[in-house]
Amino acid sequence: MDNETLNKIKEKLSLVPNKPGCYQMKNKDGIIIYVGKAKKLKNRLSSYFRGTHYGKTAKLVSEIKDFEYIIVGTETESLIMEINLIKQYDPKYNILLRDDKSYPYIELTNDEVPKLSIVRNLNRKKNKEHLYGPYPNVTAARNTVNLLNRIYPLRKCKTFNKKPCLYYHIGECLGYCTHNVDKVKIETMKKDITRFLNGDHTLITKKIEEDIIKESEKLNFESAKELKDLLDYINITLAKQKVEISDMHSIDVFGYYLEKDYLSIQVFFIRGGKIIERHSKIMPIIDELESVLTRYIAEFYSKDILTPYEILLPDGIDIEPLQNIIETNIKIPQKGTRKSLIEMANNNAKNALHEKFELIKRDEHKTIEANEELKNILNLEKLDRIELFDNAHLFGTFNVSGMVVFKNGVPSKNDYRKFKISVDQNDDYGTMREVLYRRYFRVLKDNLERPDLIIVDGGIGQINVALEIIDSLNMNIPIVGLKKNDKHRTEALIKTKPIEEIKIDIKSNLFHYLERMQEEVHNYTINYHRELRSKGSLESILNNVEGIGEKRKQELLKKYKTITKLKQLPIEELESILPKNTAKNLKEFLDSYQIDK
Repeated sequence: MDNETLNKIKEKLSLVPNKPGCYQMKNKDGIIIYVGKAKKLKNRLSSYFRGTHYGKTAKLVSEIKDFEYIIVGTETESLIMEINLIKQYDPKYNILLRDDKSYPYIELTNDEVPKLSIVRNLNRKKNKEHLYGPYPNVTAARNTVNLLNRIYPLRKCKTFNKKPCLYYHIGECLGYCTHNVDKVKIETMKKDITRFLNGDHTLITKKIEEDIIKESEKLNFESAKELKDLLDYINITLAKQKVEISDMHSIDVFGYYLEKDYLSIQVFFIRGGKIIERHSKIMPIIDELESVLTRYIAEFYSKDILTPYEILLPDGIDIEPLQNIIETNIKIPQKGTRKSLIEMANNNAKNALHEKFELIKRDEHKTIEANEELKNILNLEKLDRIELFDNAHLFGTFNVSGMVVFKNGVPSKNDYRKFKISVDQNDDYGTMREVLYRRYFRVLKDNLERPDLIIVDGGIGQINVALEIIDSLNMNIPIVGLKKNDKHRTEALIKTKPIEEIKIDIKSNLFHYLERMQEEVHNYTINYHRELRSKGSLESILNNVEGIGEKRKQELLKKYKTITKLKQLPIEELESILPKNTAKNLKEFLDSYQIDK
């Protein structure tokens, strides 16, 4: 920081009051690069400009050219404002603290005839009383749903069919579409399943044990073996680490550990007296510990995580602002079992940091080094945001393009964009021209954040098209291309103004950095292309099956969307939608159709 800037900041600091509020750090372009809050603004802001800083804090301070602040009345107001400002400006250094982790939940629908399903976007659910979890991943949630569907003959279909489907014939559904099922029986199943999802496995375990004995007595040893496997699955996989707590309420326990400017956070999800899952996060810390922890916890429950009955926090966190924005019981236990849970979470946070610290530092160092090397090669003042483009088509059809964004060397998936090209033809230059114009006209029109670099997948031709579009919009954004060799591997950067080819050492961090970005944009674009192609192919198939008119075609496209989903349907389910002969024709056609991977 030069003396002129430092003197300007010191003069401004002399006017800052020691009251609670939020502050925004700005770089030389006036862009907000960090948002924070403080109980005493003057003390907190002054701390950035005195003493020696290390790691991410030192890098932040080196970029600060100005700051602004907003005074508020209470700590709660400053926390709410801080979260809202971060959402509004998405600052560079706050991104480092972002946690995009979300978990699947199991929903037992509250219909007259309930069914089990897996959900993620909880904000769309008005009734959250019948959601259970969180589960470690979608596979664990799906395995649990499959287990319960095998034991209890729940409804499987989304809509009631005209006649019983395959599940009815194999005993995994009671045929609710055509049979009047005793409501008492349905309520009993719901109670059993609810007990299981709340952590009490004893009832289902006992039921399976009884069924094993029955099947064995009937000499149905194969069925008995399947039931024994189910029992083992419950005992080994679902019976998670038991904790010494008799409280059956849902409880989340937070622990943390700080070392070498890195913060490790550990969260235990306790349901039914068991730790059903734990969440781990390690991140660099560039603010006061209490502020980071408070913000992290507040944002944690603003996403797709159900608020539990009780949240347990370690010492050192001001719970008052959290209690005002999270509607549940928040406590800092001082003794007993709950205090022991905090200590266990703290110890796990410490172990996680020690196990992963060197790996995290090494990966971070490689990324920073590669990004810095790319910046120097291209003579750029800064390189915080990179936008990459790739195209995909099949003989000129299903023409698409994808854009991925890397911020500070890390994928920013919320900024990814898909483009469906208006004209289906084999014209890479035309595709590039259309996509770049659409993207950067929108950037100008809506005053969106501009990238520091645009990377196109191609040689001189693609670069010239990109330059043509960017120049026509009077935007001064550097553009480079990635040149591939005969083996389709990147071997050089093509720099512009003037055009220059720069060889890249395949053993360098820069090569692996570019390759990682290239793979990301390629996979993103190809997945979108396959999605559209599958929809298009399905429509073509339905057009060629006798007996499927426009109305039925649209119903099938809306409900199943892809060939893969339709191929998985049994003939019985197709017959519940289509006339018998039409369903048979469609099934035969689908069975013979090979899906292009």
